[in-house]
Amino acid sequence: MASLEGKVAVVTGGAQGIGRAIADGLAAEGARIVIADLRGAEEAAHAYPDGIGLTADVAHEASVQRLVDEAVDRCGSVDVLVNNAGLYASLEMRAFDEIPLDEWRQVMDVNVASMFLMCRAVVPIMRSGGGGTIVNISSGTPFRGVPFLLHYVTSKGAIVAFTRALAKELGKDAIRVNCVAPGFTMSEGVKQHPEVVERLREVSVAARTIQRDQEPEDVVGAVVYLAGPTSAFVTGQTIVIDGGQFFH
Repeated sequence: MASLEGKVAVVTGGAQGIGRAIADGLAAEGARIVIADLRGAEEAAHAYPDGIGLTADVAHEASVQRLVDEAVDRCGSVDVLVNNAGLYASLEMRAFDEIPLDEWRQVMDVNVASMFLMCRAVVPIMRSGGGGTIVNISSGTPFRGVPFLLHYVTSKGAIVAFTRALAKELGKDAIRVNCVAPGFTMSEGVKQHPEVVERLREVSVAARTIQRDQEPEDVVGAVVYLAGPTSAFVTGQTIVIDGGQFFH
């Protein structure tokens, strides 16, 4: 029997890139997939048996509540939440004092507040169902202090702290909270910004012990492990998946 048979998994930002690869991996383990994204959610969900695609802006409270309510109405529960949605490739690399305040706030809303809103909406469902698992997607950048993306790096560092603190709160409810921190990944979103690829690809590969591009599929195994029963005694942890840069 697949490790997630009969479970319902919500993946935010799941229509493409790392989120889509994660959804594929969870589906392969038997989970029923709910894709939440700003665009392309319904089309992406067609790839999965009984898959559901819901258009949602996870940085907005009302949109998150509608998403979770509909997921529960249609699936009966939420057992796994993967908080993957975030801003990265579209951000311009620049000195910290050149970052507009509105952009700083937008990054914090999409990358951090969205996880708070999603967890706040989903945790009561998990409690009523006897437990669940939450996997937050961070980044390897906070462990290396990458410059010229201060808002992004700060937001991803906050996710690590968020994960540890929330895991402490929810342990008594049999809800585990963990984090995965990928390195620079050749996702669809990144490939749509050639200037980002040109600036970061070569230096990222050169810094790795495993010297090749990181693909979305490289993240999947850790997420499936943390979402499933073989990690039943693991919570509050961050797994860095960066090909061995060893700066953490």
